[in-house]
Amino acid sequence: MNLSRRKFLQTSFLIGFAVTTKKDWANEIPSLSVERRDLFPQGVASGDPTENSVILWTRRPPVNDSVTKKVQVEISTTPEFKKILAGGTATISADSDWTCRFLAKDLEPNHVYWYRFIDDHGFASRVGRTMTAHSNNSDAPVRFTFVSCQCPNEAGLNAYRKMIFEDEARAKDQQLNFVLHLGDFIYEVTWYAEDNPNGNRGRRIRDLYKFPQGRKVSNFHLPVTLEDYRTLYRAYLEDPDLQDARARWPFVCVWDNHEFAWAGFQSQYVAGGGYNAPAQNQKVYANQAWWEFIPAMVQQPGNPKLENFIAPAVVDTPMEEFNDDGLSEEPNNLIAIHSLKIQRVLRWGKNVDLLLTDNWSFRSPDMSTDDFPVNEFPRVSPQIPLEIMNYGKHYNDGNPPDTIRFNGKDIPNPTKDVFAQTFLGSEQRKWFIEQLGASKAKWKIWGHTFGTTEVRCDYQNLPGDLGKEWPKDVGYAVMDNRFLRDKDLIFDFIRDQKITGFCVVAGDRHAFTAGLVSKNLPPKKFEPLGVEFITGSISQQTLLEVLEVTMAKDKPKRVLQLIDQADGTMIPSVNITALHGVLSTLKLKETGDIKQALAVRNPDLAPHLKLLDFGGHGYGLVTATSDQLSTEFVCIPRPFERSEQPDGGPVSYRVVHRTQLWKAGEAPKLEQETLEGDPQYCI
Repeated sequence: MNLSRRKFLQTSFLIGFAVTTKKDWANEIPSLSVERRDLFPQGVASGDPTENSVILWTRRPPVNDSVTKKVQVEISTTPEFKKILAGGTATISADSDWTCRFLAKDLEPNHVYWYRFIDDHGFASRVGRTMTAHSNNSDAPVRFTFVSCQCPNEAGLNAYRKMIFEDEARAKDQQLNFVLHLGDFIYEVTWYAEDNPNGNRGRRIRDLYKFPQGRKVSNFHLPVTLEDYRTLYRAYLEDPDLQDARARWPFVCVWDNHEFAWAGFQSQYVAGGGYNAPAQNQKVYANQAWWEFIPAMVQQPGNPKLENFIAPAVVDTPMEEFNDDGLSEEPNNLIAIHSLKIQRVLRWGKNVDLLLTDNWSFRSPDMSTDDFPVNEFPRVSPQIPLEIMNYGKHYNDGNPPDTIRFNGKDIPNPTKDVFAQTFLGSEQRKWFIEQLGASKAKWKIWGHTFGTTEVRCDYQNLPGDLGKEWPKDVGYAVMDNRFLRDKDLIFDFIRDQKITGFCVVAGDRHAFTAGLVSKNLPPKKFEPLGVEFITGSISQQTLLEVLEVTMAKDKPKRVLQLIDQADGTMIPSVNITALHGVLSTLKLKETGDIKQALAVRNPDLAPHLKLLDFGGHGYGLVTATSDQLSTEFVCIPRPFERSEQPDGGPVSYRVVHRTQLWKAGEAPKLEQETLEGDPQYCI
């Protein structure tokens, strides 16, 4: 499998990475390099494996007056590098913040490889371990974890330590193939200790970095420049547990909101504290920094080589008009959001196609629900007004109502002539449906940052002694249910084409969720079409934690979120309310008995949910075979500090969900088993 010089040059030009060649490296004796991890402070990483390739990554910044412009790459089948299998050289420069991306090619499928980088002084990086994907005709099981939402300046990343410890204990044929990171790799919104001496809602703040420029808003700081975003990645990647994880497995990554903007859309930067401004330059900076620090087979339109990110020139310009797809066609916005394309499909043999989407760059502006206030019911919206507004002019097959009934009044429909909310945009949605329809894999797994699961509460069943009643004739109280048209068009396609093996894995919500995918819930027809699993955060604060810190104990409706115990502990009734209904929660408060509480549950509230935990941290572990998909949730205690234990600390619970591959026209089913701990208040 040696590459000829002509083939090597052609491949290098077309791919745009430094690439492996075996001609000059095979059978070489190992180098006599000295490992100097301090010279490679962000470690090593690999990403986006195929059956015969993987991208390798490192960063080698200058030290004093010593500037390294090229690094040598060595690849071996052993960590001792007794034999150099392949290698090459990669260029680094200030233009890419001294990072490099090296495409290792002509590798064997489903093989473990070891790699390292050596600078021009003979100093070596730490040794990295990576794996290639299964061959396209392989029926071997696929194993991976999925994670999201990490912030080392407010917590420890103990989940990675747990993940590494347990994987090292497995038999080699049972070890993980890759890690799927579903975004919020960084948090661009940053609290400094000097501005928050008491921490952030109970969390200790570590000053791991300061933005070189930045923008202070209220008591937090936001990035402004490319160097600000680079500062985030450099600091995060000095975390030892994250660095060890990236050195052990290839990562497959997409971004979520915080890689660019807290509550932004397209190239508009929106954050707390009322900050809202056009940010085309910032979007380009965010994309460039992600490209520099995340090894991924992604595309920059107009730059097929991708040796360096070519930042397009843009001007921060207000977006004042939006087309029928909710997209601003302001030229600078279009240039900024198209500066990097991350949607892609990766394959692991016959069993898994991993479909990855960009859920933020083409997202429509959020709509306001100010005309439908439910102030005494925080964090929820009235279902029927929300559905009408979410669907905009497409509601009721293009016949939206002129008014919306709310609390005994007819309120003018503010979205009657407005686009439907979207996170994919029409072009990407079309691409996704095409890829889904073309997939021959047993399991079509959508790497979706925030998931499709609807979470709601039956506040219409509240007794009158708990304060203000829920508005009449508005349906359920919805905690999370947006972008309905995107989901409906995709789910209709799955139903009509009788697609089986559809699975969504997601993060973002800082909550563990397992359930069935359905277009509708009662009182509409409940029709499961697939399965969905959302992982808890690696470290970021959960809703339950925020409630414990901020919710006043004298609020009548506190019982729906937290039940205070005589010993000072709190039952997370927010889970029970969303899973089983307010009557179950009130019965639990009255009796303290979960069995009595479940006896009065509302079966129509959440027939799609098997588990919901608004307080969990950790990760999900997927095993996909030709006939079964199993997903294990590994929940750990709140990682306030970095664990000093080699195994990353204890496990709160371990729950696995299994689904057998269903036949066309059948509905999927989920089986649940608790392997460790007691998740009684979240199932």
